[in-house]
Amino acid sequence: MTGMWAASRRRILTPSTSQTKLKRRGFHEKNPEAKEQLETAGAMFLAGYALAAQAGPAWEAESGLATLPRDYRGFAYEGAGMGFAVRDAIAPRRRHMTADLIDGRGADHVYMIYVGVGWALARLPRAFWGRMTDSLTDPVLRWLILDGYGFHQAYFHTDKYVNRQFTRADFPWPQAGPAAYANRVVDQGIGRAMWFVHGADPQRLADAIDSFPQTRRADLYAGSALAVTYAGGLDESELRVFKQRSRHYAPQVAQASAFAATARVRAGNQTPHTALATGLLAGVTPDEAARVCLGAFPDPSERTAAGEPAFEVWRERIAAALAVASAA
Repeated sequence: MTGMWAASRRRILTPSTSQTKLKRRGFHEKNPEAKEQLETAGAMFLAGYALAAQAGPAWEAESGLATLPRDYRGFAYEGAGMGFAVRDAIAPRRRHMTADLIDGRGADHVYMIYVGVGWALARLPRAFWGRMTDSLTDPVLRWLILDGYGFHQAYFHTDKYVNRQFTRADFPWPQAGPAAYANRVVDQGIGRAMWFVHGADPQRLADAIDSFPQTRRADLYAGSALAVTYAGGLDESELRVFKQRSRHYAPQVAQASAFAATARVRAGNQTPHTALATGLLAGVTPDEAARVCLGAFPDPSERTAAGEPAFEVWRERIAAALAVASAA
């Protein structure tokens, strides 16, 4: 009976893989190779989501996650983060399955799991948000949930969030704020999704970002740089185009690229395109990027001069350290 209920839960909760097809979404298709890479990332997300939907305790999903292709496993953990967050939210009694996933093998994919929770935030009413986030206690990494929220909105509501450039006046989460900074992290997620929306075409992507208000472009380019580095889908010449088009936001681009490399180094799933992107955009190897990012991690109580939270302190420290490293 337990197995039948788990299988039913998986069927009910898991979206169709057709939702990740570029053609279905109306996204640009640059070439077959990029199309396959981006669609595979989406399929692996849903595979991880399905494993989380079917699992009993969180550890039951880990064996299935371990069988998925190494290069795409991070996307699967992102999907599992969403799946367990949904289950935490709708369970009849309090559960902390997402935190349990992080406490297990998911620790190596912690950034991706936090981002996945943002997808759940986008799918469920605000009344459920506390139930899915109250056990995710890292005050720095919690901001990544909003990156995931922004990605979801741009990916599934592209006309509103990308074409019409929608932004909320005051984002209602986290309650401790600051709300204005929340919108910046949402923009980073939107920028990351725009890499998929524009089919890994750097010229189309840059044209779209440059159409946004200037005050939003740094975060949009940062999110795109993270996707360029982590997801890939472009060759070296195209990567140089992206670097040239984003040159006015080089510190933010370098920071985001280094952060993407750190996520892969920590998970042990580095790829050639990540090394290439990190070298060109951040001026360091993935291992060096990881040392910079992990060494710059702030105390949660720290604030920037503008009063922004420790997550932004972290980003600024990474950018500054990379500038020193590239100048050496």
